[in-house]
Amino acid sequence: MNIWADEWDEAEDWSGGGGRGRRLVGSGPQLGASLYELGAGNFGGYHFHHGSEELVIVLRGRPTLQGPEGERQLAEGEVVHFPLGPEGAHGLRNETDELVRIVVAGIRVSPEVVEYPDLKKITAQARTDSQTGERLWMIHDVETDSDSSTA
Repeated sequence: MNIWADEWDEAEDWSGGGGRGRRLVGSGPQLGASLYELGAGNFGGYHFHHGSEELVIVLRGRPTLQGPEGERQLAEGEVVHFPLGPEGAHGLRNETDELVRIVVAGIRVSPEVVEYPDLKKITAQARTDSQTGERLWMIHDVETDSDSSTA
């Protein structure tokens, strides 16, 4: 496998960010890595993990990182670590006209819960089957105070 090859996995983009990705060979039960390419305007949603730390390596381009402290543009070759919980919240987007290519690596826990504050969603997933017989993958819409009414 070559990180510069244009070979991409078919994947559902439920968050609407666009872009392409593929799992890298050698990803195992404990450690995983994926290659992503973001075209102009594509993004990876702002999120944080409850079980999996992540690390991003910028191979090409200058993506904008959204984090708890604000936003900044990353440089080619930059490496950023995202710890567990809200302090590790992150999202990447391509605000340039050039392609962005990144590697995202992290530990793989199962089950895992991921929160998407901007989308007001929480996902839960596992590598084991759920009661439906399918692998666990669910999206929960977070209700805000303004969404509910009290009598």
